[in-house]
Amino acid sequence: MKICVLGAGALGCSIGGVLTEAGEEVWLINRSAAHIEAMQRDGLRMLDGGVERAVKVHAATSCAGLAPMDLVIVLVKSFDTAAAIEAAAPVIGEHTVVLSLQNGLGHEDILAEVVGRRRVLAGKTYVGGVMTGPGRVTIGTRGKLTLIGELDGSMSGRVQAIAHAFNRAGLETTVSPNIVGAMWDKLLINVATGALSAITGLPYGGLYSLAEVEATAVAAVAEAIAVARAGGVQLSIAEPRQAWEMAAAGLPAEFKASMLQSIEKGSRTEIDFINGSVVRWGERCGVPTPVNRALIACVKGIELRLAQRAAAA
Repeated sequence: MKICVLGAGALGCSIGGVLTEAGEEVWLINRSAAHIEAMQRDGLRMLDGGVERAVKVHAATSCAGLAPMDLVIVLVKSFDTAAAIEAAAPVIGEHTVVLSLQNGLGHEDILAEVVGRRRVLAGKTYVGGVMTGPGRVTIGTRGKLTLIGELDGSMSGRVQAIAHAFNRAGLETTVSPNIVGAMWDKLLINVATGALSAITGLPYGGLYSLAEVEATAVAAVAEAIAVARAGGVQLSIAEPRQAWEMAAAGLPAEFKASMLQSIEKGSRTEIDFINGSVVRWGERCGVPTPVNRALIACVKGIELRLAQRAAAA
């Protein structure tokens, strides 16, 4: 299968790297010239269970000049989705399928506006990754579930073929007839740790050592569950604490949530597509979300401080 990963950062490299090892033809796309040059020169260096291995990969800073792909996996930051899929026009052929594995809600609608709804699949993954330098990533793929599905809930041949390729690469993948519910389940995981990790600056080891952090996380997830249920979404996560426990399952103490990684790089976070989604849905459904509103305010305050510091530098 010819696969293009749009947004080959920590998560994209983790998924693309193991798919490459399994024999798929994978192109990793990232705007960072240093990152791409490192992979072209030394391969993608993946640290897995304390052991590093190098994987020879295809890598480029854009899709220009590439042939159409069978599958395009979208993993860019939420606010870059429209621009990224528009720039991916060279790899979108007659039979290309586009799969979003991004955090948060709403990306499928953005993608459908560009490539047509018939091409779009939705998915959520619990795979993790941390960039440790150009061309280097600590991967968290073992035992981490990925769910994919057709937007209409059908069990199509194409979605099953993708799941088969993922499973062959060691990415535990299931086709879901309730992908909207699956997206909400993953959202609950992100709500549990993302903003709190970004605000405190703590990796999971520290984050999970504080009772006050845990209580706030559980309260934020409880709001999200109430919102989802009010919106008629069928969840598999029944209790708020379950999301908190699932978020760290199998991940090392040094693992950092993607929102914290964004803060450390001085870039925008996806807070508007994660906790912001909870607040927007809450407004529509008449469910109050004060904890999530407070978390958004804190993260946006940090973003503003970093932006002002960068402007003054």
